[in-house]
Amino acid sequence: MGDAAVQTIDIQSTGDKPRRFVFVLLDQFTLLCFACAVESLRIANRMSGKPLYEWSIIGEGGDTACCSAGTAFRLDSDFVEVGRDDTVVLCGGIDVANATTKKLLNWVRREARRGAKMGGLCTAGYSLAKAGLLDGKRATIHWENQDSFVEEFEDVTLTKSVFVVDGSTFTTAGGTASIDLMLKFIADDHGETLASAVADQLIYTTIRTDQDTQRLSVPTRIGVRHPKLSAVIQMMEANIEEPISPSILAKDVGMSTRQLERLFRRYLNRSPKRYYMELRLQKARNLLMQTDMSVINVALACGFASPSHFSKCYRAQYDTTPYRERGAQAARLSV
Repeated sequence: MGDAAVQTIDIQSTGDKPRRFVFVLLDQFTLLCFACAVESLRIANRMSGKPLYEWSIIGEGGDTACCSAGTAFRLDSDFVEVGRDDTVVLCGGIDVANATTKKLLNWVRREARRGAKMGGLCTAGYSLAKAGLLDGKRATIHWENQDSFVEEFEDVTLTKSVFVVDGSTFTTAGGTASIDLMLKFIADDHGETLASAVADQLIYTTIRTDQDTQRLSVPTRIGVRHPKLSAVIQMMEANIEEPISPSILAKDVGMSTRQLERLFRRYLNRSPKRYYMELRLQKARNLLMQTDMSVINVALACGFASPSHFSKCYRAQYDTTPYRERGAQAARLSV
């Protein structure tokens, strides 16, 4: 993608006025998501030979915003009034709850009322949900934040898609999903030919849709292609709050409990019970790190009827107690 001349792409014209994006950089935003989105728009302009898109970068304070990699970006302005035809894109990242300030929420609600399209990249779906813009709508967020999101926003239908567009709002799961979303916008605005040309320039060989899920399949994740093992793990992941006994899991896939034990030992070097416990504790850790839920409520959400049993299991897995984990997280965020 150097300075060499490129053959321009004939486009489906939707008018002479460029579509304007307003990127809102939250504190500790993820650089990859932002860069993927902006580069997709820049390349669309280059490949068409026309200024199809323009953008500005704003953020609280109007001075600079720092990404999670530590690099500071100069902003064009503080929160300003945007045009009704503008598309506002919040860019989230680490500790999005802390980055979702009262000033940001007030501005987002105001601009949404004025008619601007609103979206969130990576964890910024949290900010939109906090502003009430996703109530009754479908949305997505990075898989690491899904557990906490579900607990906090019951009125949002959370999916595992790489991106979701629902009316005037849109969300992405993070990472390269920004490319998929922008390619959809480009295709909708100016045709599939231009979108494909942009993908080629990005060396992006598989364009995903809103029907694609953000996480790898169970067989790919665990490195084992055994249909019954995959089925059991999927049932475990779907039943964290009310764990299913190994005997029922085995029966549901047409195996004996002993056969299931041997299957887990052979491929995962642990018992089904141990694997299930690790899944529950991982969800518990996500909730402790990302929400204000009490330790007792976290325990219940992860299938532990007794707080003392939860604490004992958590210490065995992570060498610390849930209470200390919560305290350590609070200390890290205050630095």
